[in-house]
Amino acid sequence: MAEAPRLSVVIPVFNEQDNLDPLLAELAPVLEGLGLPWEVLFVNDASTDSSAQVLARLAAGEPRVRIVTHRINSGESAGQASGFRAARGELVLTMDADLQNDPADIPRYLAALGEGLHCVCGYRADRQEGWLRRFASRTANRFRAAITGDHLRDAGCTYRLIRRQALADIPVFNGMHRFLPTLITAQGGAVTEIPINDRARRFGVSKYGINNRLWRGLVDCFGVRWYQRRALRLDRVADS
Repeated sequence: MAEAPRLSVVIPVFNEQDNLDPLLAELAPVLEGLGLPWEVLFVNDASTDSSAQVLARLAAGEPRVRIVTHRINSGESAGQASGFRAARGELVLTMDADLQNDPADIPRYLAALGEGLHCVCGYRADRQEGWLRRFASRTANRFRAAITGDHLRDAGCTYRLIRRQALADIPVFNGMHRFLPTLITAQGGAVTEIPINDRARRFGVSKYGINNRLWRGLVDCFGVRWYQRRALRLDRVADS
């Protein structure tokens, strides 16, 4: 029987056929070098290209690769939620499938997750995006800080390492992935940040623009503010 994974890597996928082979080729050696059992969960969000066929081939060649498939396209938050539900590791790493997240940063995430911490967030110190997207992200971050009190440097970066216990009570909604660290801190969890390497997209096109990155995120801030006032604490059960 295969050893149960300690680290689960959750990667939502929508129309990333050209990125999947190089992603796993880069990711697997890094995971192998960590010295702990791992699994990679690709969540195929009803891709319309050849992503499903590529993922099936990758899973056939590597038993630690697992595939979760959505019947309908549901977005990144749904992809992460489905991955969280299927993950078996006590640690969950979320990353994108577009090769912009650098697998070489993973050891630094693990090193940063010290005692008492529940989540390590990456922030892109040198972002490889156009000025309009950088402007939208800065605007959203400032508005978010004003409404929720969350002062993350780069709330839009979904490259994160999370203790699975901190995900048990997280509410699932469209847009959840943007606010995951805020939802964890609302439950009394501890979050830290580390700088990461950001790379330019090589293949495919971005799934995000001003409409679904900026405006929707601004509206969601008010719902998250409500949740901050109602959230139950992670440490509410006494140790026996």
